[in-house]
Amino acid sequence: MIDSDEIKATVPGLIQAELGAAAVSIEGIRLMTGGASRQIWAFDAIATNGDAATVRLPLVLRSEPVGGVVTDAQTPEFELLQAAHDAGVPVPRPHFEGRTAAGARFFVMDRVEGETLARRLLRDETYARARAVMPAQLGATVARIHRIDHRRYELQDLPRPGRAQSPAEAEIARYEDIFRSSAPEPHPAFELALRWLKARAPRTNELTLVHGDFRIGNMVFGDDGLRAVLDWELAHLGDPMEDLGWICVRSWRFGGPQPVGGIGSREEFFHAYEDAGGFAVDRDRVRFWEAFGSLRWGIICINQAQAHLQGRTRSVELAAIGRRTVETEWELLRLMEEDRAG
Repeated sequence: MIDSDEIKATVPGLIQAELGAAAVSIEGIRLMTGGASRQIWAFDAIATNGDAATVRLPLVLRSEPVGGVVTDAQTPEFELLQAAHDAGVPVPRPHFEGRTAAGARFFVMDRVEGETLARRLLRDETYARARAVMPAQLGATVARIHRIDHRRYELQDLPRPGRAQSPAEAEIARYEDIFRSSAPEPHPAFELALRWLKARAPRTNELTLVHGDFRIGNMVFGDDGLRAVLDWELAHLGDPMEDLGWICVRSWRFGGPQPVGGIGSREEFFHAYEDAGGFAVDRDRVRFWEAFGSLRWGIICINQAQAHLQGRTRSVELAAIGRRTVETEWELLRLMEEDRAG
């Protein structure tokens, strides 16, 4: 964790070194809303050069995860942003990494102005044009992510399937372990879903960089549509169809009528993905990952609630997320019944 005083004491010197500025001060520092697993601070850095010229930089500091939530504290999020920025993915430009006096990691990036709340995208007339253009923008963006060469950027240590293990088998095993270690009570719907998904786990030779949390809510948007992709801490190497299924999970439609983030059709999204150089869309694999996504989100809900209930991280937001577990159980039962009937 980091506070405003430590930011004021630590960050100016790092910015000064990066820019070669004569002096740097910080103004308007504030803790931003959102980010259940991380602290996010916004501020302006005022850099003064030797000739007294000043530059104002709108920046964001993102801390490492708070204790007890599903994320890998070793995920090289800063390096992922660098790779994505180089590949033309719309992301905030990363500046530098650092550590607090207590050793907690953080990094600083550009602040991209815009909105992140899904309900505003889905309902506000201001974003009518954004709703129209974003499904194609999202498809093209995730295609660029999947074409990033993880070897070039030394991202080989990201979570990945084990030997003789498919990406689907690896992710099922990963989240089953989290479920077994964090659920304090039985969840029969999840037990059924685990067996059902294991029997249908696809095998594929495609192994790419997967964002891992590519969905509305992790995007900055404006009236012109998509502006930046955020929240890379769940990135890993896996099946590219996983990202395509995740954004279609019912929880990430936020009550919207369309399957892709509540705003777009699958076909529009898939066509944009393929046209931008993505892999050939395997609709059966996407359907598997969409179903797995409901299970995965339900397990994350349990894990985050337990972080609060067990006192590891006191947070009303984490506690409230636990109540959403039942939504995913209902959706999984619906999907399994639909599969049995069809």
